[in-house]
Amino acid sequence: MEFNNPIFQTLLGLVVFYIGLKMFSGGMKSMSHLEQLEWFLGNPYWMFLGAIVCTLLWQSSSLTTTAVIGLVASGALPLPSAIAAILGANVGTTGTIWIAGILVSDGMPTGITKQVALVHTGVNTVMAVALLPFIQPIARFISKF
Repeated sequence: MEFNNPIFQTLLGLVVFYIGLKMFSGGMKSMSHLEQLEWFLGNPYWMFLGAIVCTLLWQSSSLTTTAVIGLVASGALPLPSAIAAILGANVGTTGTIWIAGILVSDGMPTGITKQVALVHTGVNTVMAVALLPFIQPIARFISKF
């Protein structure tokens, strides 16, 4: 078997990514006993902002979502805060398109690149801001399942 095969490399990359996410999730579960984070984890608005920052820094909403799932599974993160964090990850992921636009445009995005970045950022931000005040009712509805 040839290791330069793009299909093999893609599958291997997905396996490594999956194993990394599982290890990361396990590490997040172990953080559930940190009392110093309770004020942050229990506040949906702080979690929203924290998820935006983490997603911007990590450039991965998947990693932020995995962290949230790990914290919820450990019981450290209440559902309203988890929903707010997922909304924050959706807003934070818009940073990636701006970085890509900057790299493609050799500076600030222009033309169609700028328009796509603005629409992506606008839709995610408007959706998150519109849903954020309704976190508690959404959490009550979701907890029925």
